[in-house]
Amino acid sequence: MNTPKPASKPHYLRIRDFILDGIKSRSFAPGAKIPPEVELAKQFGVSRMTVNKAIRDLAEAGVLLRYAGDGTYVAERKAESPLLDVNNIAEEIASRGHAYRAEVHFVREEAASEEVALRLALGVGMPVFHSLIVHFEDDTPIQLEDRYINPQWAPDYLAQQFQRETPNAYLMRTCPLTDVEHTVEAVLPDAEAQGLLGLQASEPCLRVLRRTWSGKHLVSFARLLHPGAGYKLRSQTRVRK
Repeated sequence: MNTPKPASKPHYLRIRDFILDGIKSRSFAPGAKIPPEVELAKQFGVSRMTVNKAIRDLAEAGVLLRYAGDGTYVAERKAESPLLDVNNIAEEIASRGHAYRAEVHFVREEAASEEVALRLALGVGMPVFHSLIVHFEDDTPIQLEDRYINPQWAPDYLAQQFQRETPNAYLMRTCPLTDVEHTVEAVLPDAEAQGLLGLQASEPCLRVLRRTWSGKHLVSFARLLHPGAGYKLRSQTRVRK
């Protein structure tokens, strides 16, 4: 990789951007060791203290991992979603500079089970729409979406091509979200999830149970399962004084 041309920005920011650019281009892949501080100092014509500041900032941000006596490595970054927001997973993945694709296992009408009926405030046995989709980031499965819909509020759900548009995007377009309920729990994957997400039975997962409303209408109930080793949920709340 070529050293960036000198710029007016502080030297430590040039080094920081050099490392970030290398990570983005995968010249420094996740888990790879970056050049030693002595080598970077010589490459940029700066002191080791300047290099150390750039690396320390990236380590504090979770981008790099430092090991005394060994060196500095690129952290294995986890995919991240906001906990309190309801975002389109395809857009989240694209924002990280990665490729998105969906594997649709089925989209069908079926009778509501006792649990689904309770979650959607329907009678047991009433018709619901049910979809099962695996979302991939760079060919790695990061979410198993098991979703149920009240047909009254999204009557064209079964006709959609969810390889092209996610259920979230379709629902936001046709019956915009006004309220959401989240429950998050740690679980072990069942046999079906193990097969669809490529997991071992002992690998922990994060499961989000989500119900969404459009106005007064309870539209959707979804179970969203994420491999715990490669995913995290984030929440930020402003505390008013």
